[in-house]
Order: sequence, then C-alpha cells, then structure tokens
Amino acid sequence: MLQNLKRISITISLFLTLTCTLFAQENPKTKWFSHDRFGMFIHWGLYSGAEGLWKGEKLRYINNYAEWLRYRNRVSKDEYGELAKRFVWDQINPEEWVLLAKKAGMKYIIMTTKHHDGVAIWDTKIGNYSLSKLSESNRDIIKELAAACKKHNMKLGFYYSHWIDWEHPYAWDHNQELTGHVTDTQYNQYWQEKVIPQLRELLTNYGDIALMWFDMWIPYQKSIIKKEQLEQVVELIHTLQPNCLINSRLGLPTDEKNIDFETFGDNQFGTSYIQHPWETPGTIAHSWGYNGQENEWKSTSQIFNSLISNVSLNGGFTLNIGPRADGTVPYESVSRLEDIGKWLNKHGESIYGATGLDLRANQHDWGYLTTKTTGKQTNVYAQVFNWPLDRVLRISGIKTKPEQISIQGTTDHQNLKFEQIGGILHVNLPNKQTDNYVSTIVIHYNEPLQLDKDIVAESTFGGFALNSTNAQNREQLKVIRYDGKKPNHIQTAGENIVWEIDFPEVGTYKIDVSAHNPNTDPVEIKVQTSNQTASGKLTPNGKMVVEPNENNYTDEFVNTSIGTFHIRQTGKQKITFQTGGNQQLWLNSIWLEKIK
Repeated sequence: MLQNLKRISITISLFLTLTCTLFAQENPKTKWFSHDRFGMFIHWGLYSGAEGLWKGEKLRYINNYAEWLRYRNRVSKDEYGELAKRFVWDQINPEEWVLLAKKAGMKYIIMTTKHHDGVAIWDTKIGNYSLSKLSESNRDIIKELAAACKKHNMKLGFYYSHWIDWEHPYAWDHNQELTGHVTDTQYNQYWQEKVIPQLRELLTNYGDIALMWFDMWIPYQKSIIKKEQLEQVVELIHTLQPNCLINSRLGLPTDEKNIDFETFGDNQFGTSYIQHPWETPGTIAHSWGYNGQENEWKSTSQIFNSLISNVSLNGGFTLNIGPRADGTVPYESVSRLEDIGKWLNKHGESIYGATGLDLRANQHDWGYLTTKTTGKQTNVYAQVFNWPLDRVLRISGIKTKPEQISIQGTTDHQNLKFEQIGGILHVNLPNKQTDNYVSTIVIHYNEPLQLDKDIVAESTFGGFALNSTNAQNREQLKVIRYDGKKPNHIQTAGENIVWEIDFPEVGTYKIDVSAHNPNTDPVEIKVQTSNQTASGKLTPNGKMVVEPNENNYTDEFVNTSIGTFHIRQTGKQKITFQTGGNQQLWLNSIWLEKIK
C-alpha cells in the first residue's frame, strides 16, 4: 500500500492528475459499487508469516507496514521464501473471512492476490513463486475464497501489484533510484511474461470478478510504465470480464473509458462532495498485513466516522483486515467488525444506496447527513455522534420543511417535534441517545429538497462560527491551514470577507473575534450587516508557549469582544469583515451568539 510519510504530497499529486479528465457521468457498471458503500480488504500473503519481525528485529522505517518487510529489512528472496513453512494449513479457512465480512455488513471483498513481494497467493502456472508452491500445500486460496464468496453472495475483487515486484529481475524496485533502472525493454519483458499472463489467470479461472484494484500511487508519466502497457491491462479486463471495475491506482487518469472509480490515498477521507464513484482504503489498525507488534488500533467510533463521513460525501469505505499465517483474524478486528455489523442491521438503510447532500463538508459539529430517495419520498438521515446536551439537534442548509421526523432503530418509531425556520431546522431530541455509537434521526420529505449550501451552519448550543471554511468568497482568500499549532486562519489586509447567516431567532447577538495581530501597532477592524456596524481595535500579539521547557512556541490568537448586533427579523443576512487601513491581520474566526 501507499507509503505513509509521503501520503499527503503524493495524494495531492495523484488527485490533480486524476481529476484532469473527469467522468462524463456515472457508468452503469458502477451502480452496485455506489450502492454497497462498504467492503473488506484482505492483506494476507507470505509477509503474514513474519508478523512484522525479521530475525528478532522489528520493521525498519517509520511507516511500519508489515507487508513491506522484505524490502525494508533487506531480506533475500530465498530466506523470505522460508516464511511459507510457518503457514498452518489445516486451520486456514477463507470461508471464515467471508462470513466475517457478511456479519460486518460488508458487500464485497478485495483480496491481495500478489503484493509488492511478487508472491502469487493462488496456484499460478506462471513461474514457481507462489504461496502454494513455496509451502508445498497444493491449495489455491483464491479458488477457495471465490467459492465461498459465491456461496454467500459476496462480490469478489482482486488486488494485484502491477508496478512493483521485488521477485522478478526486470520489475520495478524503488531501490533502482540508486542502483540503476532496468531498461524499458527489460521492464516490458516482466510485463509480458508475468503481469499479463497472471492477470489473465485471475480473470479467467475464478468466476465473476467484481473489480480489479491496482496500487500505483503516482501517474504513469512519473514511473517506468508506459501508457500502452496500462491500456493493454484495460483491454484484457474489458475482454475477459466486461463488468469488472478498475480503480484509479492503475495509473491512468480517472475517466469513463479506462477507470471506473477513484481510490483515495491510504486512510485519506473525503473533504468535499464528489459526483463520481470513489472510495477510501483504510485500516483497522496501522499496518495492512498482520503485525504482531501492532498497538495502533482504531476505535469502533473512528471506523463509524470514516464510513459515514465518506457516504455523506458520496463515497465508500473499504476496510482492511490482516489475518495471521494460520488464517485467524485478530480479536481487535473481529470485535469492531461485529459491532459495525450490529449497527448496520438496524441502520443500514441510511448507508446502503444512500449518498450525501451537496452541502459543505463537516458542516455539522454533531455528525453527518446521508440521504436516499425512493419514488417521491426522500429521507435525510442525521447521523448523530455527539448527542446535544440541550437536546436540540440543529441542522443547517435544507430549506424544505419535513413531513415527519422519527428515530431509526427503535421499536416505538417515536415521532419528534421540530421547528423549521428558513434553512435552519431544530429537532427536539429525547433525553437519552438511542445508540451507543451513532444515533440515526430520520427526516422524511415528500417533495424535492431545496438546499442552501452557502449559509454558515448553526453550532451545537446555538451560535455561528464564521471562519475560513464557510466564507462565501473563500476561494479568493489567502487561507493558511492548521499546522498542529496555529489554527486555520485567513491572512487578510483590507479585503472584504463575506459570510451569510440564516438567523433563526431575533435578539441581541454578541460578536467575538479570534485573531493574531502580527504588527507593532493596533489593527482597526469592523464587522457589518446590511444596516449595522461593530468595530474595534486588536492589539499586537506575540508568541505563546506550546509545551514548557522545550523552546516550543507559536503565534498567539486572542479572542476579543467587539460589541453586539440587534437582529430584528429572522432570515438571511450578509456578514462582512474588514481591517482598516489595509493592515495585515490573521483572522481565525468570528463568533456570533444570541445573548438575549
């Protein structure tokens, strides 16, 4: 999988490349993928026998992915092959993996058939470097897995490392950056004598294959691969498995001709609504392959957040397990998957076949919105992670008035009282949350939704935070992202910054400004509505201590109250901010809250 330290920069490069050519519209082949939303990745191979250790030494390099052990710890091919003796074949049963996926509410499985180590997991006839031949087991795990998937109505996809192969002498190995590249002719020999024949086996011998998942995280122009070689793969798949989907890590731009869905970086989640099909590959722990030294298990709530947040942005989530060399799955993985499956048994309606609303990402601080339309009825599902203490759920951005609001997953189908004011909806919740992880409130509509994605969302307990993410003209502003110390902020010097608030109540609203003044003199500021102005001066700020005794400092952002607005009617109003005299200011946020 994608190298950890380079994930952010590589993913940005990948994203820019992939979006050069967008899908014209969703391919009918991808409907099942967009519907199912949730699947299982399985990283299981020769590396599983090492368990993240080589001759008593842990994995080298900070990314700590167990499947990279041969490369990281500089293990020879012969010694690496000896790991096959550790596999406990009388206990390995791929059907158990399928049953676990089904119990978790997953709809498809992606199995690693050949990872970067070059070891085929199936009984390949192309060479002798396969798990079955190395272990002398005479078992074809892929054949058994395919049979189990067919038996239990589980879609099956294959991961295949096409770009990197540490076994073949003419394949790509990152160390060639130092030792010298193989020639194009040599690489094509690897391609024609191993990649294409092995892909033909996988696409011919194991029934219907739902998708092929490739793992090159840079565009082909930056690699040794040629466009013609990738197009040869596309043609092979289209010929042998016409309905098989292809992911964007093949290396070609994301378009309807060659690529069916976009794969984000490892554990990289959505930040905006995307029209075409996409997914995040993610881990329950840190490593993909089994690592006996693993101590970074994600909580069940984190996994729910990953799944639901992606669905709310029209994406999916493929969650990985790493079985041991005896086929067993760590209890930490099993327990989390079982909890997710129990929730989906009650709340799956809000995930399968659902999508999101084209609103601002992370708009609500209590959770996410998913939605589904059946006939003339549309349901919006408020996925509540943080049950409001004042028992009022505040939903912003939907102007249509609901017909009814109820709680999903309860036996009494309790209807909830609500109030709709413009684009703000207030729902009165019961005293106790209805689920230990995520409570689902169902908002029923009998007419098409009218959205207002420009308004600032109302915060839990009321109040509005005006910041760099919800400014109407944010694309024209100089925004500095959170760096672990300084918050997101706008570096401004006299520009008008504009927001829009849909005020649900009349009254007096206090105005607080959080900012850093990098100058030596005070900065004049003003915040305005169409008929009111509040102004003030922000004194210069210095540094603050982040951690004591470490010389660890950062710029200080101070909260300053500059007065009040008297809102005399409900509805939308523009709010603008500006510094005086073109003085520079680092604006974190403006907070408006009703005080009477």
